[in-house]
Amino acid sequence: MDVTTLEDFYKETSTLIPPDINKEIGHFNVFKIDEVHANLKKRNVMPYNRRAYYKISCISGRNKAEYADKVIDIEKNALLFATPKIPYHWLPQDDNQFGYFCIFTHDFLTQNKGGVVLDELPIFQPGGYPVFQLTDEAAEDITHIFKKMYKEISSDYAYKYDLLRNYVLELIHYGQKLQPATLLYPAHTASARVSSLFIELLERQFPIESPHQKLQLRTAKDYADRLSVHVNHLNKVLKENIGKTTTDLISSRIVQEAKILLKQTDWNVSEIAFSLGFEEVAHFSNFFRKQTQMAPLAFRA
Repeated sequence: MDVTTLEDFYKETSTLIPPDINKEIGHFNVFKIDEVHANLKKRNVMPYNRRAYYKISCISGRNKAEYADKVIDIEKNALLFATPKIPYHWLPQDDNQFGYFCIFTHDFLTQNKGGVVLDELPIFQPGGYPVFQLTDEAAEDITHIFKKMYKEISSDYAYKYDLLRNYVLELIHYGQKLQPATLLYPAHTASARVSSLFIELLERQFPIESPHQKLQLRTAKDYADRLSVHVNHLNKVLKENIGKTTTDLISSRIVQEAKILLKQTDWNVSEIAFSLGFEEVAHFSNFFRKQTQMAPLAFRA
């Protein structure tokens, strides 16, 4: 399964969709972690998929968050932000899992004119910090917001979804305040802007959601042309600001997507190679082996 939909989520967690959630205003719900964790444990379900919704969790317990490019160990309290763009695998390390989480769709926060564009917020930017370890005091503050959500979702207040949107935004701003200042206030130099636009353009090529979808921008020149800069200038700027060449950054992102497709789809290697812009399977296999020291099928096994 490539994408976990809202319907899949409710099936996996054995929870019911509240009848009063109006799909016209987007979807929102809030849960207690210990109850959902018990259902998942019974069914032995710990999915590693892209999700068709956003998720914010405040978790108490020992856990491990696995992403394609990093693993984060959580010893006690954590605040987690999940976006549909980035798949992850959350692995509880003990049975003492407590806290709350909420799920919501993009439409839920864009009801008002000029509403929030989620993917433009720093907390949901590629390369950001999706998981924050929390002190007991910070965990208590965030849990208080979730408790208000949990109570409000069951109320008959006519404007409860407006209030719930405000609580979600409060959580987002809380997380953004925990990010390093350099991520929230990047330097507004010309080279920094080019670097930022390149990363944004690179991430826009993903995720690959169908074997019939093909990567549009494949080479350093493709990106330089789209950004209207010389390929040598783009390479120099990225080396100065990020420390890697254009080709290194593109290759790194392609191999990250390749790992995701190998692990969580049943596409054959030929389909994956084509979708990632390789005309020959052998070229893809050589590329993947060079980047990971493993053959594609060995990585999938």
